[in-house]
Parts: sequence; C-alpha cells; structure tokens
Amino acid sequence: MTPNCDNRIANVRKDSADFTDIFLHDRPLIDTRAPLEFAKGAFPTAVNLPLMTDQERAKVGTCYKKHGQDAAIKLGHQLVKGATKEARVAAWQRFAEQHPEGYLYCFRGGLRSQISQQWLTETGTPYPRISGGYKAMRRFLIDELEQQLPKVPLVILGGRTGCAKTHLLTGLPRFIDLEGLANHRGSAFGKRIGGQPAQIGFENALTIDLLKYRHQHGYQPLVLEDESHLIGRCALPLCLQNEMQQAPLVLVETSLEQRIETSYRDYILDNLAASQQKWGEEEGFSHFADGLRLAMSKLKRRLGDLRYRELLALLEHGFNDHLQGRPESHKAWIAPLFAEYYDPMYDYQLTKKQHRIVFRGDTEAVNDYLRDEATLKRLPSFT
Repeated sequence: MTPNCDNRIANVRKDSADFTDIFLHDRPLIDTRAPLEFAKGAFPTAVNLPLMTDQERAKVGTCYKKHGQDAAIKLGHQLVKGATKEARVAAWQRFAEQHPEGYLYCFRGGLRSQISQQWLTETGTPYPRISGGYKAMRRFLIDELEQQLPKVPLVILGGRTGCAKTHLLTGLPRFIDLEGLANHRGSAFGKRIGGQPAQIGFENALTIDLLKYRHQHGYQPLVLEDESHLIGRCALPLCLQNEMQQAPLVLVETSLEQRIETSYRDYILDNLAASQQKWGEEEGFSHFADGLRLAMSKLKRRLGDLRYRELLALLEHGFNDHLQGRPESHKAWIAPLFAEYYDPMYDYQLTKKQHRIVFRGDTEAVNDYLRDEATLKRLPSFT
C-alpha cells in the first residue's frame, strides 16, 4: 500500500471533485454490495466482492426490520465469520494490494463498507472508503449528464442500415460509441456476444464517457450515431434523446452492394468468429445460427407470414451453404431485407428529420465534413 493511504481514507469526501477524479482516471473500485444489487447497475471499473451474499443480506434485512440495527449487526457477524470471513477479507486484500489507487464502497457508504474497511485495516491493509457510496456516485453521474449534456453541441451521423456508420464514427477524433457501450448494433440482428449491460450500468458508462469527453475536448461538437430510443434493450436517457432530436444530421450514403457487403461482414463473418471464439467451432456455429433465426422471427409481423417463411428458407439455405464453405450465400436474404424492411423504415423515419439534414455524401465526403472543426462549430441547433 502507498504510504499516504491513511490520509486518503481521511480525505475522501462525497463532493464532485473526488468523484470526477475517480471516473476520469478509472480508479479501481471494490463494490461490497450483494451480487443482486451489483447486477442491477454498477460502474465500469468496479468489481463485486460482497460483504454478504444475497441470501445473507436478505436475512440481515429481515432481522433489521423486526428487531433493529443492533440485532441485524449481530446476525451479520454470525453469518460472516470464520473461514467465510477470512476468504472475503483475503479477496479484498488481494484487490487492494494489486490496486493501491482504488476505493471501496457499499450502497450508501454505511455499515457494510465501514465493516469491510475495518476488517481490511485489521490485516494491515488500510483502504479508502467512499463516503456516500454507490448512491452518491450515481447521483453525481445523473447530475453530470443532465447539467453538462445541453452544453455539448451534438452532430448526428445517420444513414441506411449497412452504411458502415459505426466504422466511420469510431475513426473520427471526437465521438462516443453508443452501440459499443450498449454492446449491441441497434438492429433486430444486432445482438453481440457477452450480452448487454443493465440499464443503469449503461447509463453510468455513458455519462462517464461524456465526463471524459468534456474534460478532454471542452464543449467542442460531439458526434453520435443516429439511434432510436432503444439500442437492443438499453434505453437512451431521455435528456440525451431530446438533445439528439434537435441536433444537425449528417447522412452517409453508400451503394446497395457496399451495404450488403458491410452487413455480411459484420453480422455473418464477425458474429460467427466471435461465437466460435467463445463456444468452439461446432457449438459456436449453432449459437450463431440460432441467433439469426431468433432475429428473423422478430420481423415476422412486419414481413407477413408468407414473406417471413420465404426469407427464413433463404436463411436456412445460407446456413447449409455456409457449412459447405459458401458463406456468401447469406447475401441472398440480406438484400431483400434491405429492400422490404430496413429501407422503407428508414425512408419513413427520414421524412421526420429532413429539416435537420445539413450534409449528405459518400463515406469519404462525410468523413472530411465531420473532421472540419470550423464547419461543425457553425452548425445550428434545431430546437
């Protein structure tokens, strides 16, 4: 541990300056809440090393309601003792020694983090605790998003499905990748390996990225990809939705052939590679195929039963050809999906955004436009 660790413990406060430092510098965090609490929402650098399991916490909570705090504390010490206590303290100690710049916290900065800190200190490993806990840090991020977002000019990058918007976006000097934070490509076929974060976890990560952006770039224009209010099951915060709907829109336009090729690469080749990396060749292909079938089934109502069955047959034919070394057969169902589902939906949605379009062009032209800082600074807001 660092020599000034005791001073850090004494000096930790729940003011915005401390939280700004924690999030800007990705300080490692021990989250001592129960696993169920952690799963509902956490911070990107937090590791769940709970003081109590979900079951233990439930028992202590019931005891607290019936018999008060003293009885609950006594029960907690009875449940977490001996080898159980030693294992949990050892896990905290390993983390603290590996990450001396970190902190620990519980929900409100109360008994659980105080006990965890006390037990760590007794091992000769003092570690700073965040006063106010998860609740205070979460409140800080909510206020940061609501107060700072309106001050950051947004520019929205749009285009039809398959225009490689995300590839263009992530090559720009100033952007936040909403789909990356949501771990989802945004469409019915956009599911990615690893699943999506909890809604609160998504919001936390988004606001931390905004905080970092603001400290690095000030209030320079920020480019975001055009998204609906949902990216998979992660919902954009309402304040962000409102700002995006008033921001200038830049459209990237590519040929149908290019769009098919991009979608083939992203949704077929890349998704299969990720699936096989996780589950192995045979099982990975099975997971990959089941995911595409499920995605296609979500479009059944919009496509109609007959057309859905026809496209499903093309999908199954694509799987058979894929196993025979002809994965490009998938393009036979990707192309009609564009013509019959994605493009009509895009055209309809674009009618509501025509007044916000400030530029449109091919990938190279849009890339040059979005890198022209003087132009971006002059763009209007469509309130």
